[in-house]
Amino acid sequence: MSPTPQTTPAALERARTQWPDRPAVRDHQWGDAVDLTWSELADEVATFAGALVDLGVEPGDRVAVWAPNSYHWPIAALGTHCAGAILVPLNTRYTVSEAQDIIDRSGALVVVAAGEFAGVDRLSEVLASPIAENRTVIGIPLASAPIERDAPSSIERDTPSPIEPDAPSPIERSRDHHVIAWDDFVGGATDAGIAAAHRRAQAVRPDDLSDILFTSGTTGAPKGVLAEHRHTVAGAHGWGANGGLGLGDRYLMVNPFFHTFGYKAGILPSLLFGATMLPLAVYSPTEAMKAVAAEAITVFPGAPTIFQTILDDPERTGYDLSSLRLIVTGATIVPVVLIERLQSELGVETVITAYGQTETSGFITTCRPDDDALTVATTCGRAYEGMEVRLGDNDEVLTRGAMVMRGYLDDPEATAATIDEDGWLHTGDVGSLDGDGNLTITDRLKDMYICGGFNVYPAEVEQVLTRVPGITEAAVIGVADERLGEVGKAYLTRRDGVAVTEEQVLEYAKAHLANFKVPRAVEFVDTFPRNPSGKILKRELR
Repeated sequence: MSPTPQTTPAALERARTQWPDRPAVRDHQWGDAVDLTWSELADEVATFAGALVDLGVEPGDRVAVWAPNSYHWPIAALGTHCAGAILVPLNTRYTVSEAQDIIDRSGALVVVAAGEFAGVDRLSEVLASPIAENRTVIGIPLASAPIERDAPSSIERDTPSPIEPDAPSPIERSRDHHVIAWDDFVGGATDAGIAAAHRRAQAVRPDDLSDILFTSGTTGAPKGVLAEHRHTVAGAHGWGANGGLGLGDRYLMVNPFFHTFGYKAGILPSLLFGATMLPLAVYSPTEAMKAVAAEAITVFPGAPTIFQTILDDPERTGYDLSSLRLIVTGATIVPVVLIERLQSELGVETVITAYGQTETSGFITTCRPDDDALTVATTCGRAYEGMEVRLGDNDEVLTRGAMVMRGYLDDPEATAATIDEDGWLHTGDVGSLDGDGNLTITDRLKDMYICGGFNVYPAEVEQVLTRVPGITEAAVIGVADERLGEVGKAYLTRRDGVAVTEEQVLEYAKAHLANFKVPRAVEFVDTFPRNPSGKILKRELR
């Protein structure tokens, strides 16, 4: 294999050259299966990138993607990069107001939004909101037919697209109406746009920004993490190399693509090592086991709760899961017995855990394939190649190296508070290191907790809850949950004489917060325990 590229466009070109006829993507969720080889995927990406160029997207512009896992996602993400633009992934669980805040702050000019998914039509919500104003919205109809492989792609056309010379192209029409269907968007790409996108892809440099992933801060305001191509690719390569990813692997992608686990530990390692991507938009034990059995899945990363539900499913013995060779988990405490059961009951050869943050593209430490079950379950492993880990004041975990972000979007103060003058990123987590360098996370300096694999910052939730009429103050903590790892519990004080109910609070929270941020329990208190300066003592609430 040729040397590791340092940008995603370079990685795609290498994949197209080295494995043109190998399977890259197989998506069988929306009717007939969509199968793309690496050569075909590269063509689809080039067409999407060319359409962006035709639309007027310039290098450094931002393109937001608000969609579940499907074959569209890697095409849009890599197409954005090949056009020289910056990807802004959006959590599919966000409310439209949360999405709008991130789109506005990132300055995204184009929004790729899916139609009905999980009972919600995000595309309709976007078009009915200020998001659609002065932006182009590209709509993904998830029930649409797969890409037609019998027809040549735009990059293969010998003749211009059959559009009347005086008629506006679909892209030109989108400038007036600000919305265009996916098929019309890519179908309207011109040869000139595709050629320009090819030149831009070659011009992308390792220190150019690849993406802005937003993660809530301790103040409750989301912060945009600026990652460069070299950060992103270094982490993805380290993850794939550690798992021994290769051409024969078939990767079931349950982790959402908007998250580092799905994007940077999913799409990009597959791009670097030639594994086949099989996206799954909605997880259920049954659907996952069906996919493993039918598609001979070999690689299956996910949160511990995913594997717990599979192990405990009474129908599990009816599915052939013997093809699985690699499971990667983390994001929360992993029971030793879970690791042992995955190895003994499923016969999985390699089970590893890892630790990272959005600020490091998701990669700080990882267990190795030859680590024992106790090490895998009780530690986060050792630093990735190119990364360093040490403990600072109060045993805070500090890290620096190849995967550390450039900084936060439009927030130099937060950047300086997080990355010190020596380049050490202060994670806010408290931990310990054993003699072999294995890291164990023991507590958090921040109040953040992890619900179903997603970070939740109580300050953001508290700001919403204190807007409930009659609520005077709020304190939110994470409490243990067998299925999700941790869930939120809200302690609230009420204005005298006002009768606010738990149902009213939760109804308001559901309308203004993504589901994973909504507390699962509410308790009303007369007063809060406080320190001498008046700060609420959350440790006493715990």
